Amino acid sequence: MIGTLPDWLGYRARTSPHRPALIAGSTTLTFAELDRCAAVVARRLASLGVGEGARVATVLPNGAAYAVLVHALMRLRAILVPLNPRLTASEIAWRLQDASPTVVVGDASAAGAVGGLHVTDPQDPDVLSGVREERVALWERIDVSAVQGIVYTSATAGHPKGAMLTYGNHWWSAVASALNLGVHVGDRWLAVLPLSHIGGLAILWRSVIYGHPVVIHQRFDPQSVSEELDRGEVTVLSLVPTMLHRLLDARGDRPLPQSVRAVLLGGGPIPPSLVERSLQAGVPIAPTYGLTEAASQVATLRPEDVRLCPGSCGRPLYPIEVRIRYQEQVPGTGTRNRYQEQVPGTGTRNRYREPGEILVRGPVVMAGYWGRPHETERALRGGWLHTGDIGYLDAEGYLYVLDRRDDLIVTGGENVYPAEVEAVLRAHPAVCEAAVVGLPDEEWGQVVVAAVETLPQVVASEAELLAFCAGRLARHKVPKRVWFVDALPRSGPDKVRRAAVRERLRGAAAE
Repeated sequence: MIGTLPDWLGYRARTSPHRPALIAGSTTLTFAELDRCAAVVARRLASLGVGEGARVATVLPNGAAYAVLVHALMRLRAILVPLNPRLTASEIAWRLQDASPTVVVGDASAAGAVGGLHVTDPQDPDVLSGVREERVALWERIDVSAVQGIVYTSATAGHPKGAMLTYGNHWWSAVASALNLGVHVGDRWLAVLPLSHIGGLAILWRSVIYGHPVVIHQRFDPQSVSEELDRGEVTVLSLVPTMLHRLLDARGDRPLPQSVRAVLLGGGPIPPSLVERSLQAGVPIAPTYGLTEAASQVATLRPEDVRLCPGSCGRPLYPIEVRIRYQEQVPGTGTRNRYQEQVPGTGTRNRYREPGEILVRGPVVMAGYWGRPHETERALRGGWLHTGDIGYLDAEGYLYVLDRRDDLIVTGGENVYPAEVEAVLRAHPAVCEAAVVGLPDEEWGQVVVAAVETLPQVVASEAELLAFCAGRLARHKVPKRVWFVDALPRSGPDKVRRAAVRERLRGAAAE
């Protein structure tokens, strides 16, 4: 593998200096201007003690400042730790303690929740304007094996884990996407996903690798997005199902301009009704499957194939490999693994649509989890990323994802792990035990709901428990409903059967 590459932004600044690179509100920067801003901010960060391998956390909404910081850190070979500003103060504090950054940069709204914060305007590319510049040499080449960022995801137990993504991961992710969807002259990518998530961060890297502008919206607003698209300049955008649902509502199913050639749609299960509605409205959706640990996309279905492969998220992108792992009991010998793999020219070995765990291999797979060698070894054993997601490959090699993870809830594109919400509910003085599951929802994909057992002769209301959660969890993690039950179904003295709870609450919700 290539050891180093020329700095992507620097290359664009030399070859297309006057081409727009970044549009964020009233701010427009060319590649040359973005390059100069990144160099200035890099020297300001150096004066704060940031150097090679140092970690810099951001608690920023989408904006010009975020993009400039990402490129500035590349010049120092420092590591980005992007934190979602929607998280609560305690959730942010946990991640900061885990990552131990040298510097934390955020906007004024985060100042009360984060100690030692360097406040900057999210929409101003002049980041850290009050900090002096240190005269240091800046890196002009990218070490593809170096860690670019620590992007927090969640473990099945609900504890955050930082996926260490390298520059090589981002490079190959951009190459794989380009080989599938192409790169057109005049492309312009609209970024409304949070840049603190891998889906948003990937757009920033593709902009400088492909050499096209990125249009950044601070937040998703369906009317603003609709107006942006009607200008006829955006060609590609990335959404989650909830966003697309709201965009179609805002447009009244009015067709998108012909300029839009692809709407990447990921972040959770896509309801068949939304797919059909999109097709009727002429929306060129490209369903995707990806995850943080694989630097965004693993498989993406091209818009022209959506009608041919309903429910699929496409073939694995080149050079990414996918296999399906099954565990089966063998009498007298215990458990053994069996795999379904693609065989060039013959489809797959197993032509039956049998679900199993999705495994991923390729240069997009993370270096590991920050500070968690045992979890890294478990996730990357045998040279494959064990996603925990369930799906199958059909005879032509198209991937179908059935569940994001056994118990993972994906609501509006945000991941919610039941154990984290259950721990908060159990901390309430009235609650003995809790089970949290996701129920299907047309708009959000899934909604978070809970069933709780209360302590004997202790009374609590649904409103009280919801308020308790709201003070301790990000808004998307707070249950929409709480049901009180006499006893939760268990498969043992301590193990609650979430599948049984889900079925029970699905029936209760329908009543």
